[in-house]
Amino acid sequence: MNRAVDPRTQRLLEAPIVPTLLRLAAPNVLVMVAQASVGLIETYFVGKLGTDALAGMALVFPIVMLMQMTSAGAMGGGIASSIARALGARRRDDADSLVFHAIAIAIGFGLLFMFALLIGGRWLYALMGGTGASLDAALTYSHVVFAGAVLVWIFNSLAAVIRGTGNMAVPANVTVAGVVVLVPLSPLLIFGWGPIPGLGIAGGAVALLVYYLGGSIALWTYLRSERSLLKPSWAKARFRWPLFSDILRIGLVGSVSTVATNLSIGIATALSGHFGPGAIAGYGTASRLEYLLVPLVFGLGAPLVAMVGTCIGAGQRERALRATWAGAAIAFALSGSIGLVAALFPRPWLMLFGSDPAMLEAGSQYLRAVGPFYGFFGLGLVLYFASQGAGRLLWPVMGNIARLIVAGLGGWLALRWGGALVHVFVMQGVALVVYGVVIASAIAGGAWFGRVGWPRTTSSLLRRFQPS
Repeated sequence: MNRAVDPRTQRLLEAPIVPTLLRLAAPNVLVMVAQASVGLIETYFVGKLGTDALAGMALVFPIVMLMQMTSAGAMGGGIASSIARALGARRRDDADSLVFHAIAIAIGFGLLFMFALLIGGRWLYALMGGTGASLDAALTYSHVVFAGAVLVWIFNSLAAVIRGTGNMAVPANVTVAGVVVLVPLSPLLIFGWGPIPGLGIAGGAVALLVYYLGGSIALWTYLRSERSLLKPSWAKARFRWPLFSDILRIGLVGSVSTVATNLSIGIATALSGHFGPGAIAGYGTASRLEYLLVPLVFGLGAPLVAMVGTCIGAGQRERALRATWAGAAIAFALSGSIGLVAALFPRPWLMLFGSDPAMLEAGSQYLRAVGPFYGFFGLGLVLYFASQGAGRLLWPVMGNIARLIVAGLGGWLALRWGGALVHVFVMQGVALVVYGVVIASAIAGGAWFGRVGWPRTTSSLLRRFQPS
């Protein structure tokens, strides 16, 4: 049964675009900073256990990040987009039902990650270079974390459900409260105190799962409260393939994009390895700045998923495009400014992590070559989130694949033709430009509404692709 549009949904359809986008982005940035703090807090305390423990955690970290990016960004974007479009189209019953579809998907993928890492973890971490005590530490930490993979998926899926309604504050508040609890809980379980025995590196993993369990309970409690826009009811829960499909067709395609992004960085790391360990350390340290741009852009991108999805669902295509380009301009300016500052002054950032001369030189080369093009990374990433809201992810994925090809093939050719390390880095910068330009050009050409052409204005684009 369709119902009237809720005032909160109405604001997404009528309120001024830029103030609304910035208002929704602020708590979302807070969420990402808090979640990034979780990893830093845990790493800090595990580091007190010694080098082997820290190395073991470092082996597991990329896989945990892949699970986080897939559950919160790719599949989470699909969940938020589906709910926003259902609300925009006044399909309130579908929106309520999508909550249970999201939970079912979270359980399925959580179990997949759990079994994959419990069974194949030793092989994977050994392939990544883990040996001896470091490998043992990695397995200890991994077995605990991925035994609770379902909790991570449920937490991120419920947060995406709430963001899909345009509510960014509740996930932010729950996340920040969880971090406040995690700060004392993590060292308590790692080192022990009084009658509580120290669990070592496993204690850090247990603390992390307690954080996700408590957060999941808090988010579900909100969804069941009177304050929630959605009213999920177990009594009315009925699984339907079209609703699963609506989430998965965006989430699975988005996962391809997530994998392509991490592969690009992995290939660049391998290419840097031809110039020695100092080059690997320099690239790895400098490229952390790109990872830190992701929370900033996500802060804009998550509200865009809700705004664009709601507007598309309500048939307000022009407003959806205006919100998209407003977010794109802000993301390009912010990420581009950070990149330019890093290119002009690379050493202050690099010296936060070490002072090895070879690392500093390689890292400086990377930031000078790639930093000026970070604006295109921010542009492409925020348009990826907006495309999730529109339910059209083909071109964002194509842009990511194009980046992967240019970065990999270009870097390989630079080595084959006798180029220096800086030439490998230049190709990474070119790849970011290709990434941003491919996605922006496709959306400007009408990729959300039909075949890609080249209209000069938003109004002409809309006239060309009016729904029949």
